[in-house]
Amino acid sequence: MADHLASKVTRLKSLALDIDRDAEDQNRYLDSVDSDFLSVTGLLSGSVKRFSTMARSGRDNRKLLCGVVAALLIAFFILSYLLSRART
Repeated sequence: MADHLASKVTRLKSLALDIDRDAEDQNRYLDSVDSDFLSVTGLLSGSVKRFSTMARSGRDNRKLLCGVVAALLIAFFILSYLLSRART
């Protein structure tokens, strides 16, 4: 009976250690994801500020902005068309 109880305690201890290691690994992963999100947030906020400055400035920049947006939309539709053709 004591041996049976000792084996169960040993298995529970092993399981608890595995859970602890897994929790530590997940915490490290979440910390790295958090730092990645912070760096992306910084990049996006800088891009939004530059975009807003360009949109608020003179009329020539608005024409350029419309051209860039149109080119990006056309590129998006061409890529989506090519990807849909590649799948079939």
